[in-house]
Amino acid sequence: FFIMGFPGLQPKHYSLIGVLLFIIYIAVITGNSLIVVLFVIERSLHKPMYIIMLSLSLSDIGFCTVALPKVISRYWFNDGYIGFYICLFQRQLIHYFGTLNSLIMMIMALDRYLAICHPLRYSVLMTNRTMRLLIGFSWVTAMIAPTISSMQTVKLPFCGPNLIVNCFCDSLSMNQLACADATIANLIGYAVAMFVLLMPLSFIIFSYLSILVSVLRIANAQGRVKAFSTCATQLTIITIYYVPRFVVYTTSNIPNAQLNSSVKIAMVMFYSLLPPVVNPFIYCIRIKEIR
Repeated sequence: FFIMGFPGLQPKHYSLIGVLLFIIYIAVITGNSLIVVLFVIERSLHKPMYIIMLSLSLSDIGFCTVALPKVISRYWFNDGYIGFYICLFQRQLIHYFGTLNSLIMMIMALDRYLAICHPLRYSVLMTNRTMRLLIGFSWVTAMIAPTISSMQTVKLPFCGPNLIVNCFCDSLSMNQLACADATIANLIGYAVAMFVLLMPLSFIIFSYLSILVSVLRIANAQGRVKAFSTCATQLTIITIYYVPRFVVYTTSNIPNAQLNSSVKIAMVMFYSLLPPVVNPFIYCIRIKEIR
């Protein structure tokens, strides 16, 4: 297999793209590692909300470490070759961290729902131990969905030329290269992806609608502002994560709605890399304890 990256990109721009991706990678590692270090050394951050942020930072570090080094190597050294099983392993981890982030977003919404809709019971319902159990459960179960999808890809024959039209190996890019009919594998992959996206998103929407109703019942305007501000960070992160991802998955499986390859890859890179880059800055700007 060969990682193409952005199709149609002129070779004279390879070094620039490689530098840009390298800067993004360093920014992700530095920013999210800072969050991890702060959590370890600052006892006041050992609270449920910060356990979520710690987990999200670790997931972002993991995703970018899996996704970026190979495509950077492709643009700097023209080394885009990757073995089938390594490509499959990369694809498994890419979708694993995507699933994990989706579950963490759901836990984030649950935390805010309990904090605002059930404030008197929050400290009892959402303890550090409960949060650690929820996060640990997410890290384990997030492997199920990508495994189901990968099992379908393993059954497909690949005859070449195996050019991955993306910056990393993923389900859609690999299935498109199969010599046999990959319709079943694509449908199963799409169903799994929609479940991973829509199940948490449905709970997130329910949670924030419930929060909105509760906030509007607060008579004090200052109290409403304070309640909304506690959700602003999470809502920003969730919006950046879900909207572009949903567009790419949907248009990829609707006839006559296919995106241009370069546009699709740009959107994939946007929703994959923007959250890991901006999340630490959002935390630092919005959260008093971290500031």
